[in-house]
Amino acid sequence: MAEKLKTVLGSRVRDVRLGRRLSQEAFAEELGVSTRYLAGIERGERNLSLDSIDALAKQLEVEALQLLTRP
Repeated sequence: MAEKLKTVLGSRVRDVRLGRRLSQEAFAEELGVSTRYLAGIERGERNLSLDSIDALAKQLEVEALQLLTRP
């Protein structure tokens, strides 16, 4: 069974955060979201719209497709 897209997204966001050596708290502050919201994204619990994914990718300075695919 294929992995859910929001699980892949969460994992990729976590990868970016860890690559920058940031805590969830610091990363959430950088993104302008609550720590709880970021944690929900990283756990694959948040159902983001395509516009939200585009905006998140822009904030992270990565291509949106990078957030939706495994390396």
